[in-house]
Amino acid sequence: MTARSFTPEFRAELTELMRWRRDVRRFRTDPVPEPLLARCLDAVRLAPSVGLSEPWRVVRVDSPAARAAAAANFAEANAAALEGQNGDRAARYAALKLSGMDAAPVQLAIYCDTDPPKGAGLGAASMPQMRQYSVVAGVTMMWLTARAEGLGLGWVSILDPERLARDLDVPTTWDLIGYFCLGWPEQETDSPELERAGWETRADTLDLEVR
Repeated sequence: MTARSFTPEFRAELTELMRWRRDVRRFRTDPVPEPLLARCLDAVRLAPSVGLSEPWRVVRVDSPAARAAAAANFAEANAAALEGQNGDRAARYAALKLSGMDAAPVQLAIYCDTDPPKGAGLGAASMPQMRQYSVVAGVTMMWLTARAEGLGLGWVSILDPERLARDLDVPTTWDLIGYFCLGWPEQETDSPELERAGWETRADTLDLEVR
């Protein structure tokens, strides 16, 4: 079998794709065509998974009741998080938009099955969290695919996972990775929103330690 090679132009475009990936909070309400959504979701399967266990579990949150429950969950968790901030940080936190649930046409709760039927435990005996890492890799594949299609993805982690699990009626072996908002972004930018809001700055280089 001949090894697959990629052109310098492709590699440059791939780097540019990763550079322009953003965590989106502000969406237009225009619907996402089903074939396009299917391509994004199918990209999850291209990710590596420990023991080939494929532990990702995706719940599409469509009903008004389920979305309202998720939004209320976020609102309460966000209010509690605000109480943990002080002074100038509290004011900055209060000004941040940390969820796209109000407008995103597609909303997904993505879980890790901590007891998957596949994989026979290979690679997870000493590090069971590898299953969660595998799902995060799948999310990354979906994120880059969505960005290449002009879509934005927002990762919401300010939630009570147990409450969401009850509201969505998912199995007890499923561990929440995140609640994801997917849709057409209001604008495209090459810098993170949190950086533009003055919350934090991105490092210019990767700290590498050698032992």
